[in-house]
Amino acid sequence: MKYCLVKAIAVMVCMTLTPAPTLANSFITLVSTTSTENSGLLDYLIPKFRDRTGIDVRVVAVGTGRALKLGEMGDADMILVHHRASEENFISNGFGVERREIMYNDFVIAGPPEDPVNIRGEHETIRALTLIYEHKLPFVSRGDDSGTHKKERELWALTGVDVSQYSGNWYYETGAGMGATLNIANGMRAYVLTDRSTWLSFKNRNGLDLLFENDPPLHNQYSIILVNPERHPHIKFEEAELFANWLASSEGQQVIAEFTLNGQQLFFPNAQLQ
Repeated sequence: MKYCLVKAIAVMVCMTLTPAPTLANSFITLVSTTSTENSGLLDYLIPKFRDRTGIDVRVVAVGTGRALKLGEMGDADMILVHHRASEENFISNGFGVERREIMYNDFVIAGPPEDPVNIRGEHETIRALTLIYEHKLPFVSRGDDSGTHKKERELWALTGVDVSQYSGNWYYETGAGMGATLNIANGMRAYVLTDRSTWLSFKNRNGLDLLFENDPPLHNQYSIILVNPERHPHIKFEEAELFANWLASSEGQQVIAEFTLNGQQLFFPNAQLQ
């Protein structure tokens, strides 16, 4: 996959990344998806931002649905999530401002190596899921209102299958994070949708293979949103905005692009300066 680095505007970068003296040695709270935390991306880029600005970033890693709820309650200064419809609803309801697309990767479908319905041979996500449904093969869902769960339900809806009526039959909901869900799918030799970054960092793969990938509906866009200070005056808006500007700058985008695991790039920057 190719990535698009932002166009460098030297004056703007200098202006937005140089903190006022009162901001140095402070911190902001970022509520982010489990994929950005578990992949190691945040551990890689936050120290670079801290060295650049003197501002630390404390991370709370939860699913997208929970992240948005924490933002609504003012329990975060900013959120980094991956479900556009939910993000736009968050902003339209006045809880967030300045949604900025920062990076992307994609979703993949993993499953038992023997792949009894041969979704490996398919070219469309809808057809792969339809085969799983038609043969009532075990499929494990996060079932936790995360961005991955929301995407998965959208994909099932495109097939015309209401999977909720099959819950506990061949369709199983864990109510857990991606790592735990992959472990359960592994034990059941079931199919599962996962973001690629978590798949690449997942070590317990003996009962799972990557079976389906590279279809446009599996695109996975990540965006950062500042919590609205008019709703929650206590949030650290100025510091959070510095972090968002840094992520969207040529420097931050390059840091994201350089983050790899076992030689593979996990996230692809695609921010545009606004």
